[in-house]
Amino acid sequence: MLITQLKSKETIEALAQGKTVIINCHGCKEVYFAEHEADELQKDLNGVTQIITTDYICNPDNLKLQLQKHTDVIDAADTILVFSCGVGVQTVAAQFESKKVYSCCDTYPLPGFQGVTPLNVDCGQCGECYLNGTGGICPITACSKSLLNGQCGGAKEGMCEVDKEMECGWERIYRKLEKLNKLDNMKYDAPKVRNYHNPNAEEPII
Repeated sequence: MLITQLKSKETIEALAQGKTVIINCHGCKEVYFAEHEADELQKDLNGVTQIITTDYICNPDNLKLQLQKHTDVIDAADTILVFSCGVGVQTVAAQFESKKVYSCCDTYPLPGFQGVTPLNVDCGQCGECYLNGTGGICPITACSKSLLNGQCGGAKEGMCEVDKEMECGWERIYRKLEKLNKLDNMKYDAPKVRNYHNPNAEEPII
């Protein structure tokens, strides 16, 4: 079972920029989600034009189908806030390439269900989600080395030096941030935090 915990109210308020659409995922019973707390918090957010509650947003085909009737309001939105595990956030970000998509939850490092997406998307259950600084692309799972501080320099023609079949995660992140006009995120000097894949090391969050 995965556990998703809401980010602080102050953090979520700061993420709600301009016209904001909220997507809640209540699909996986294997994922604990604080539904009541999320509902109460969302009532106080400014600029929210639509709150959409659906299920299994980690499946892109299902997500596209569920959001068809909300196309106009999503097209007009500046920001999409996603209340789900990291798999759902990545799926939404991939479907709305030109939108600012932000995670409002952190997924805790417990073994369990990873969603039903048929794509190569995973959640590292890091406990503090990095997706808001990397354009909705997870540096832990999209990079074969799980680097948090940028590209290693070993990629060739956009492909990873470790896995020749895998596109360089940090090149994907760069292109996405460039599209969102958020390349300044690459310069952010954040505090050191625990690296869950190497508990004895500390690395900066982007």
